[in-house]
Amino acid sequence: MKNFKLKINGNQYDVNINGIEDNIAEVEVNGTVYQVEVDKSITPTKTPKLVRKAAVPSTDTTGRTNSPEGPKGSGTIKSPLPGVILDVYVKEGDAVKIGQRLMMLEAMKMENNIDADKEGKVVSIKKHKGDQVMEGDVLIVIG
Repeated sequence: MKNFKLKINGNQYDVNINGIEDNIAEVEVNGTVYQVEVDKSITPTKTPKLVRKAAVPSTDTTGRTNSPEGPKGSGTIKSPLPGVILDVYVKEGDAVKIGQRLMMLEAMKMENNIDADKEGKVVSIKKHKGDQVMEGDVLIVIG
């Protein structure tokens, strides 16, 4: 259960507490077992157990969202990471298809393609070349 190395008046003792029941402790000192009676009942302290919900990784690595109640093919394209817009490949009014490249985003010294995840018409472009964006900022609205 618990092991201790004690030095009493210059003598070395190896002490093992084998178990405790009510107010009686079984203690082994240098290989000899003793039954030790304690004045009061000893209750072992329980360490609280941390219970965490299982982490489920998101499969949406781009941060794009489409509201469920919105018409199909409409929604917003959001920034997956903070960074700078390097280039915009579409303009307002353009028809886009799924997988079509919309923007180039530099984030953490890497170029990231922002592609359309829905078909529709570009309603508005919220961020332009050179703009700083934060994670989750709306980049393009597709209607």
